[in-house]
Amino acid sequence: MTELRHFQHGSLPEGFRQMLIEIHDEAYADAMDDPFNQRFPWFVDHWSGAEGFTCVVAYDGHEPVGFAYGAPATPGREWWRNTEYRPQNGYTSTYAVSELMVRPAWRKQGVSDLLHAELLKARTEDLAVLLVDVTHPKVQALYESWGYTKFGEQQPFADAPVLAVMVKDIRT
Repeated sequence: MTELRHFQHGSLPEGFRQMLIEIHDEAYADAMDDPFNQRFPWFVDHWSGAEGFTCVVAYDGHEPVGFAYGAPATPGREWWRNTEYRPQNGYTSTYAVSELMVRPAWRKQGVSDLLHAELLKARTEDLAVLLVDVTHPKVQALYESWGYTKFGEQQPFADAPVLAVMVKDIRT
């Protein structure tokens, strides 16, 4: 049985950062020679230090098996606004889903669905936005099945892959 635990900025337990890094390193074991993947600890520090950061971690007993996290974007300064997406009137706030990953032994068991749904369940923003490596069409299709639409591509860092920008209305 999967248990979901919530964490947020300002009240992260000791060992939280290392737990996320260990899950990431196992999830990306075949790609850890990529400098972008090696920078994951920086991303953990960046996102977990953001005001409004929230994270959901799935556990199988005492074993953390996956997580999803993100934070609200600064209204009007969202990084995705240079895409072709134009939100409807009144859609001004965005929650950026930064990471969603599940350790290999727990994949294809619905854990990512649970994590994603739980992460967005109590959000009050209008939109959710995320990035997906364009060389992973199955992952993009999964997000599309959850209501996201691709509205462009970006390469946010010189060492990052080209990423699909995906947006979802979460007001409804």
